[in-house]
Amino acid sequence: MWEQFRAVWRAWSIFIVGMVLIFGAIYFVGRLSSSNNPTPAGASPSQAASSDQTPDRSKPVAPSVTKSPAQGGSGKQPAQQLAQSAKEPSQPAANPDNPKPAPAPSAAVAAPSPAAAPLQPAHDQMAMTPTPSPIANTDQSPAPPSSNVPPPAPNGPTASGGGDAAAGRLIFRKCQACHSIEPGKNLLGPSLAGVIGRKAGTEEGYNYSPAMKSTDIVWSAQTLDKYLNEPAKVVPGNKMPFPGLKTDQDRADVIAYLAGGGQRPAAAAQQPSPAAASGAPQPAQTQTAQGTPNIVYIPDARYTLRSGIADGRMAYIGEGGEIDGKVNPVLTAVEGQVVQLTLINGEGAEHDIVFPDQNTTSPRVTGKGASTTIAVRADKSGDFVYFCSVPGHRLSGMQGQFLVTPRATPQTVVEADISREPTDLPPPIGKRDPQTVRVDLLSVELEGRLAEGTTFGYWTFNGKVPGPMIRVRVGDTIDIHLKNSADSSMIHSVDFHAATGPGGGAAALQVDPGQELSMTWKALVPGLYVYHCATPMVAEHIANGMYGMILVEPEGGMTPVDREFYVMQGEIYSDIPHGQRGSAEFSVEKLLNERPEYFVFNGSVGALSQLHPLQAKVGETVRIYFGVGGPNYTSSFHVIGEIFDKVYPLGGLKTAPLEGIQTVSVAPGGAVIAEFKTEVPGNYTLVDHALARAERGLSGTLSVEGKPNPEIYNGKVMPGMGH
Repeated sequence: MWEQFRAVWRAWSIFIVGMVLIFGAIYFVGRLSSSNNPTPAGASPSQAASSDQTPDRSKPVAPSVTKSPAQGGSGKQPAQQLAQSAKEPSQPAANPDNPKPAPAPSAAVAAPSPAAAPLQPAHDQMAMTPTPSPIANTDQSPAPPSSNVPPPAPNGPTASGGGDAAAGRLIFRKCQACHSIEPGKNLLGPSLAGVIGRKAGTEEGYNYSPAMKSTDIVWSAQTLDKYLNEPAKVVPGNKMPFPGLKTDQDRADVIAYLAGGGQRPAAAAQQPSPAAASGAPQPAQTQTAQGTPNIVYIPDARYTLRSGIADGRMAYIGEGGEIDGKVNPVLTAVEGQVVQLTLINGEGAEHDIVFPDQNTTSPRVTGKGASTTIAVRADKSGDFVYFCSVPGHRLSGMQGQFLVTPRATPQTVVEADISREPTDLPPPIGKRDPQTVRVDLLSVELEGRLAEGTTFGYWTFNGKVPGPMIRVRVGDTIDIHLKNSADSSMIHSVDFHAATGPGGGAAALQVDPGQELSMTWKALVPGLYVYHCATPMVAEHIANGMYGMILVEPEGGMTPVDREFYVMQGEIYSDIPHGQRGSAEFSVEKLLNERPEYFVFNGSVGALSQLHPLQAKVGETVRIYFGVGGPNYTSSFHVIGEIFDKVYPLGGLKTAPLEGIQTVSVAPGGAVIAEFKTEVPGNYTLVDHALARAERGLSGTLSVEGKPNPEIYNGKVMPGMGH
């Protein structure tokens, strides 16, 4: 009996042990799987383990380039959520409209490790407007290369006082003529790479002012904020030619940009997520996934709105371009474009601007003169609105239309015509006694038409290129009043080549934004002279359009002619190549290398052919006042099909003119007076006879009407010759 019992027990014990092992293994595998990632039904443990390895943990997830929800950002989500949505397309990413967070599929994704905290900063080194700026010549020390691990707080609100690096990148465009964010690359000012945490005056290879060398400042968010507010007060005697940034938000934004090393987050924008790599759909709410990789900070269109009162109601009032002076103007864009919008507080009340359908809200601007700049992505076509979200302001009138046309529609660009018409010049003075002549110049910075579909950030005298032609007589006293627009980003000045004295007047006329200065000087020598801005970097101010001419007539005046024209040649150093459409910015590198993208008459391509061609009739005498603003290239001025009857070389009027001249050489900062009589009807082309420059925009047209003159020219003009 006992033997039979032992046999039965032995069989059952083997069965029980086997079952324990089997169920124990199943239980252990189930616990292991649930501790990592839930797997679809039917997936093996090995599949669950491999799916958890999808994210590339060696690459930190970067935040999106956007303002924080507190600031009313564009609605883009952090890249943490983007990675989360990429992992599980079926689960919606968390967004501000849905307080319930999406379940985290992986601890590695939901909670980045401390090693991933110092993320790649917002903004890489872009083609920015390199104009002397709020930080120009701050004598500061430099910042970490883009390849190094950047400091924390690269984007959005930062320890520097809530600044947003994305907005700071736009503000820093003003700084790049004098400062680089590349380590060791000193320009007029020192490199600003790694400026946070560095002692002032310690960047190698830069010649600091004695004032900056002797200061004990260590650059932090706080010390930079004080310095950028009042540079001359914080470090008296420093070399910075800019009065500073006067709004707290602008200073905080540019400090956030510098703290981030001048980079944009690359992980989300440049590295495809696992879902994207596998073709998995992105959640509809995840604007970051759809828009960020294509956003660039050279906008396709720009608008400036100022808050104010119109017809007794609150309103947005357009500034510059086609919307200038319009109340709640219609803003237009093409589907897919990035629109840069600047909001200026015009009357002191608190305001913002909201584009609800584009999930974009600006920070609020408080106090008269405060401003903010946002980028709006026109993701889809349609008829949308913008408005102020401050309670009661929308009902009080602050609402307008944002019209986005389908992508197939030709690109829409706001194009202000900055080109001065060649007939826009004062009449001859004739015979009169010397007198005091008041001249008012206003320096204005504005976005204007450079070519078809291309705009450029011009700096101008009186809103046009060239500046106004001034006409006086020898012996006159010129009472010059120079006012700098309150919206200017730079100090501006004027140097008259016709004036005798320090700086041609520029030594007494360095004018801060919003200010006005005046002086007098006496016209001693007759002739045609150039004037231009002479604020460092002088070549940059000239290249951006700040030049013009003054004619000092001799006693008794000039010999009468039938037609007089005002023409000046200049160079445009744009960051984008010649012919590329969009918003072009100034390139200091191309200026210093003397490699312009455009050569222009009167400021823009087609200014004297498409927009404002010269007009005359057969038998009339024509006088062209021609000058070269430059700043770098000499012109070989020529009118195809004409011979100059008289040429006053170098603009001089004290000697007899040359006669029978085909081409005349005019140096940068020089001028010439050329006269001829029209004998044959047709179109005559104005060129620089360095004719390759015509391919970069340098040509004009003189259209002569009248009866044919076969005795002088007997031939049929062939089609397509433009004559």
